[in-house]
Amino acid sequence: MSFLTAYLVEKSLSVDNLFVFLLIFKSFHTPLPYQHKVLFWGVFGAIVMRGIMIFSGLALVKEFHWMYILFGLFLLYSATKMIMHEPVAAANQKPPIYHYLKKWFSVTEDYVDGRFFVKKCKITYATPLFIVLVIIEITDLVFALDSIPAVIAITQDPFIVYTSNIFAILGLRSLYFAIQGLQNYFIYLHYGLSLILGFIGFKMLVSSFFPISVGLTLGFIALSLFLSITLSLASKVKH
Repeated sequence: MSFLTAYLVEKSLSVDNLFVFLLIFKSFHTPLPYQHKVLFWGVFGAIVMRGIMIFSGLALVKEFHWMYILFGLFLLYSATKMIMHEPVAAANQKPPIYHYLKKWFSVTEDYVDGRFFVKKCKITYATPLFIVLVIIEITDLVFALDSIPAVIAITQDPFIVYTSNIFAILGLRSLYFAIQGLQNYFIYLHYGLSLILGFIGFKMLVSSFFPISVGLTLGFIALSLFLSITLSLASKVKH
């Protein structure tokens, strides 16, 4: 049950992440076949980064109990930000990190057959595909700051925390292409995700004197997702 709850938390929070990926690909006009390649290497990088962050987070919580409270406050803050979230309309606007990366790399104008680097006149150039990959990895790292403390709140078993994250991440590519045509339907999903983050943050803060069971947590997560998706679909049908 701990694994299922942790997996569901990671998977549901990943959905918001995938919508951001979709905007990044749109802003860079990344062809569909190259999106597969970026997501493959992005998932591989996420597995490595998540492993480092998970075991570091578990070590901190074990050594310093007050970190558990800090994680809880951070999740409540994240929930507040997410509930005030508005969909990004400017799909053609490149993220600020793009201009920073261009200072470090010479970048080609086109995708050069889906390669990450290309040599011209003995000079190595990065292609836009490499820039997209770096931005995707940074985005995943930022989102992991929310999801990993949330999973640690459910269980501190390193095996369950890591495997639930990895199993959820391994399905991201398939999930991305599944939601590509459904992005306009989940208009209330971020409210459900903010409720989940807020509930788990609250759970972390009160765990010392009022522990909340894994079963109750799983039920709350499932209900939040069900209601936010149902209301989104009902609203879309009405319009």
